[in-house]
Amino acid sequence: MQLLVKIRLKRMFWKPLLSAFSGLVVSICTAQQPTWHFAVSGDSRNCGDVVMPAIAKGAAANQAAFYWHLGDYRAIYIFDQDYQAEYKPNDPATPPMITSYLAGSWQDFIQNQLAPFGNTPVFLALGNHELIPPKTRDQALLQFADWFNALPVQEQRIRDNPQDHTVKAYYHWFKDGIDFITLDNASADQFDDQQMKWIQAVLNRDEASDSVRALVVGMHEALPESISKDHSMNQSLIGVQSGRQVYSWLLDFKQHSRKPVYVLASHSHYFMDGIFNTDYWRTHGGVLPGWIVGTAGAERYALPANASQAKTAKTRVYGYLLATVSSSKDDPVTFDFEELKETDVPLDVVARFTPDAVHACWIANPPVQ
Repeated sequence: MQLLVKIRLKRMFWKPLLSAFSGLVVSICTAQQPTWHFAVSGDSRNCGDVVMPAIAKGAAANQAAFYWHLGDYRAIYIFDQDYQAEYKPNDPATPPMITSYLAGSWQDFIQNQLAPFGNTPVFLALGNHELIPPKTRDQALLQFADWFNALPVQEQRIRDNPQDHTVKAYYHWFKDGIDFITLDNASADQFDDQQMKWIQAVLNRDEASDSVRALVVGMHEALPESISKDHSMNQSLIGVQSGRQVYSWLLDFKQHSRKPVYVLASHSHYFMDGIFNTDYWRTHGGVLPGWIVGTAGAERYALPANASQAKTAKTRVYGYLLATVSSSKDDPVTFDFEELKETDVPLDVVARFTPDAVHACWIANPPVQ
């Protein structure tokens, strides 16, 4: 009798504890992981010294984990408007020297466009303007080695291949189960064979890995056959062939792994969501989510004639994509375009460039015809 009473007492004692513990486990397993953000844009030549500090301010306000620049830092083939405004000579008849501009243009980008991000990490992609003579890919990799060989990039490269100690303009890094892949299509000879082998190896590993839940792929020029076809990888034969192949690989990856894929580019100086909603890709496998965000300061382009096929398209705007990463399995990354106003430019930048120069960037980049 005493034994039976003790057993019943133990059950009475442990039952509520077990129930509470089970509830705690369920709540932990079902709780949403906290969301976080990152920011993306590209093409900051022309007026980037004015616009990029506003992007940095917005990224900080939204607590972005990092900023991703998709290429074209300075114009190189001509003086950037912001450079002319800041280094305007006392004698208007004496313009800035091209030799001084070429020698200091990339340092100008670092000082005026990257420094405003402070402690927020910045990842870079190469744009075609980084390769305008006399600039070269090797020079760019040397000048921006601190970014192209940033610690997350360096560590991931060694994890992929312990013998690979070469800094490249294509690389990837992971955060929260997302593989962020930067590709290099800044010149007409890309994607070359070496980069194609690397891309295929990365996709194969990611498809086989249970820890990878999505891909975000960023590059300068849009992959071929987008709505922006007339200003994309379609402009070279190698670009068309290799770019179509990479698109097909990404599509196969998504279909086989059931993991989402997002594709980002700049190069065209406008914002567009849904860039692969074209007849070509609708009849050649399917439409991947894709964005163009060439809105970080470069002279604005007119939208292409078929822009109505996109979900959204805007020109004569500056801004950046603000991405929100969640624990969602089906759509873990969502993107919103954050359009900037002239009043978003930090006051110290306005003071340095003058209100007139800042206003000119907003209303006359390019000059109104």
